[in-house]
Amino acid sequence: MRPLRTHPRTSRGHDRSSGFTLLEVMLAMGILTMGATAILGLLTFGAAVTRAAELRSSGAAATDAVLADLEEHLFPMEEDGTAGEPAPIVDRPVPGSPGILYSATSQAILEGARTSTGQPLEYRVDVTLAWRAGGVQRGRTFTTLLLRQIPFGERMRRLFVEDEDEQHRIQNVRQP
Repeated sequence: MRPLRTHPRTSRGHDRSSGFTLLEVMLAMGILTMGATAILGLLTFGAAVTRAAELRSSGAAATDAVLADLEEHLFPMEEDGTAGEPAPIVDRPVPGSPGILYSATSQAILEGARTSTGQPLEYRVDVTLAWRAGGVQRGRTFTTLLLRQIPFGERMRRLFVEDEDEQHRIQNVRQP
């Protein structure tokens, strides 16, 4: 039978391999703390980047909604079926974006193209978006160019609905 192996002992009688020293524990905790801090920093940074991307995306969607709304409502239709003078727009809600209002002013570009009736065709439109965030009133402005024309929805209605009505009238005339 072999004798049991004993671990080497220090001069004070303590076993050297029985645990960690205080210095080793403190060093391990320091490394763990630095790693956790770095990970939390990355998570915070990722959340900030995600929020910024979300705000840019919703801002782009609101801008697109404003432009579509302007194309439909800036130039009211006259009784003769032509696009009228631009209507002033003040504090109109942005479709699909609750809490955001916009105002628009337009100015004719006199040197540009003209309609068949001699009116300016191109208009510079200054748009101001306004909203409240964190209890503070905020806003942004942008400028775009729009053509004086009948709104898109009305053009489509005329193209498809009136063409169908015309076809029905032609068919009714041909039938005995």
